[in-house]
Amino acid sequence: MIRDDFSLSYVEVGLLLSIPGVVSTLADPGLALVSDIGRRRLVVIGGGLVFIGGQLVFATAPGPSVLLIASCVLYPASGAFVGLAQATWMDIEPASTERNMARWVVAGSAGAVLGPLVLGAAVATGAGWRGATVVAFTMAIPVWFLATRLAFPEPHPEMTDLRAAVRGGIAALRMRRVLRWLTLLQLTDLLQDVFLGYAAIYLVDHAGASPMLAAIGLGILSAATLLGDSVVIWILRRLDGIRYLRWSAVAALVVYPAFLLVRSVDAKLILLVPLGMLRAGWYAIPQARLYAELPARSGIAVAIGAPADLLGSALPLAIGVVAQRAGLGTAMWILLVAPLALLTLLPNDRARAGG
Repeated sequence: MIRDDFSLSYVEVGLLLSIPGVVSTLADPGLALVSDIGRRRLVVIGGGLVFIGGQLVFATAPGPSVLLIASCVLYPASGAFVGLAQATWMDIEPASTERNMARWVVAGSAGAVLGPLVLGAAVATGAGWRGATVVAFTMAIPVWFLATRLAFPEPHPEMTDLRAAVRGGIAALRMRRVLRWLTLLQLTDLLQDVFLGYAAIYLVDHAGASPMLAAIGLGILSAATLLGDSVVIWILRRLDGIRYLRWSAVAALVVYPAFLLVRSVDAKLILLVPLGMLRAGWYAIPQARLYAELPARSGIAVAIGAPADLLGSALPLAIGVVAQRAGLGTAMWILLVAPLALLTLLPNDRARAGG
């Protein structure tokens, strides 16, 4: 709808999607490190104000240039407001990081399901994408007021100034345990966001589904993911997170190949249910373990995650290159790296670090 309103070319769409991400990748580490030296409240609350203002500018943008500027403001503001709110929660309750991260992901999954419904309602009432953005702007205001009431933790004793925070980030990147969780967060994303990004194209181009049926498939996948994320909260009360990840990875090694091998579109849609559920916890648990490796230094965890995300952003491109050369059906097999990485890189111990 934005493309049609502003008559954007594919190149302009690409710029609108990519430039804000680059800006955020450059800004997020600095904001996260500043937050670790006793400035967490300032960064989160200030980021929230900028986030709210950016939404209003986005909703009222008269042209693509203003839209791009608003996006470049919104991306890092979201990192400061939302990402560091997550980090703050993990610092406040270090003994429950896995379960709290699971709860956080449930909220995100609910948003992934409800967001398109809000957009659909805005379109149905004639408000369009601008109206949907105004709804988001309106909802962010009371959330910001709630954030001002948060209890923010004291900084780690070693985080005396920005140079100390930078040294702490460099030291963290030398820790094998930290690198393990950073690597797993990127590789497991192959069967999460990367799979979501290619699922509709796969169902249409390779499986022969209609666009309508592919859209239904994405709805099934999103609903199954929300259900799985909800169940994981219950599972983590009774089972160690690492053991759960191993079991779910083994199951995914059965279900995902079956999804690729079956010819029936209906069968593929049915298999999206267990596939969506099995991916639950693949972000929450590694992210929680990353926070646990850096107690009271969650800003450092966020800071070192930004460049890792930049490297991980090359994964969808790699899938696309293979698909162009060998076909999408072949390229989708690469996503098996996700469960294989879990089985290969997870630690052997079952220590409940932060669990």
